[in-house]
Amino acid sequence: MLNVIVNPKIRKMKKLVAEIDARMKERGVACRFFYSSKRGDARKYAHSLTAAGQTQLVVVGGDGTVNEVLSGMVDPSAVTLGIIPAGTGNDFAAAVGIPLGAKAVSCILDGEPQPVDYIECGTRRALNIAGTGMDVEILRRCENMRCGGRRGKYFRSLLATLFRYKGSRLLVTVNGETREYNAMIAAVCNGKQLGGGIPLCPAAQPDDGVMELVVVDCPPRRKLLPKLVRLMRGKLLEEPITHHIGCSAATVTSPDGKLYVQYDGEIFEEEALNAYLVGGKLHLWRI
Repeated sequence: MLNVIVNPKIRKMKKLVAEIDARMKERGVACRFFYSSKRGDARKYAHSLTAAGQTQLVVVGGDGTVNEVLSGMVDPSAVTLGIIPAGTGNDFAAAVGIPLGAKAVSCILDGEPQPVDYIECGTRRALNIAGTGMDVEILRRCENMRCGGRRGKYFRSLLATLFRYKGSRLLVTVNGETREYNAMIAAVCNGKQLGGGIPLCPAAQPDDGVMELVVVDCPPRRKLLPKLVRLMRGKLLEEPITHHIGCSAATVTSPDGKLYVQYDGEIFEEEALNAYLVGGKLHLWRI
């Protein structure tokens, strides 16, 4: 039995679900659908289903819905996960070659479950990227805006952040060493990209048993925009202000108090980002 957890806010949801259902029935695969209505519902569904011994979950949505489902699993090592990317951000699916929309059904019907890594972060997990910094500030401003479309909100949030951002004071512990940074971004990466295609860490591989830590020093404000452009083009890793370390665990705290952390685009206020890699324990349908 496939348990399909759907984010109903995705575009053309009814048409997509009907197509998924039809494709499954053609192949004689039984499935049932669960629809989230608010933030946290997908996590609750994943928890209750896996607690009841259901081990085959499919997510229809973006990175945020996938994150909720992963975080809700009682034991990810017992689960086979399918992703049908249909959200505003589908960065992890892109990193592992899963096509958008109904085309991804073929990965479940014709593919084989393959082991992938994930990042354990205490009460949360991340399949793609977890971190803090300027990108989180932009997303927070965007979430708090009431007027305008998604693109307009993001653009205004970006401009406001560029004029005000001074960096985030962070203490980063990795491989037994702690250093202080005034950071533009600090993130642990299992996937290659975030924010709908920004290649933060092209070197990351989601199935190699290594987590990539990326810390970017915050440049002077007059240089923020050009550095951000280089980041969006995947060029920032080449610069001296970027620190790139392969690791199995990392901790990020702020000497100024709590910090806002995004887990695959889902933002929470935390005492710290405590991350360690769980290698190859989750199984993902891929071709």
